[in-house]
Amino acid sequence: MGRIEQVAEQYRQHIGLPWQQTVAGAQRIVLVVYDKELERALLARKQIFELATRETGHEWFEINVAECFAQWMAADEYREAYFESPEDLQLKLDSEFAEYVAARIRNVLEEPEATSTSVTAIFGVGALFGFTRLSLILKLLEPYIKGRLVVFFPGSFDQNNYRLLDARDGWNYLAVPITMHSSGGY
Repeated sequence: MGRIEQVAEQYRQHIGLPWQQTVAGAQRIVLVVYDKELERALLARKQIFELATRETGHEWFEINVAECFAQWMAADEYREAYFESPEDLQLKLDSEFAEYVAARIRNVLEEPEATSTSVTAIFGVGALFGFTRLSLILKLLEPYIKGRLVVFFPGSFDQNNYRLLDARDGWNYLAVPITMHSSGGY
């Protein structure tokens, strides 16, 4: 069994467990952690996660945030000036970009068909590296999660510490981790 299939099996086992409905928003988040080198392979095989979700009786919604920065920047009227002086962009990134990404995800979470039994999957979070912190985006989303928010996370998890792309100091988060070797619990 390949590494993607191992992670998918751990995910299937976890997502098939009965869901507690009285948990906080942070505890409704599942981080599927995998080696960053597997990002393309996972995206090519993401249907096995959707199939596992549907086979366990849950609805599946998904969003890929990999192009959020390009779309956000293309819509900015001062984009040309930022290309000339990229250091000026940091203040705008800090004040607006996380909310932009969160709003895109929130649109999926708030679809009328999304219920307390739905899974909303987020792909492409590695593309956010260097622009904003995933932890900030997840904090903004917590009140809007009805079912489960599954974040496909290229990085590492060790002792409740998540590191996106193994590059930054990690953050401690209440989300349920799913890794190749173990599945989180409630």
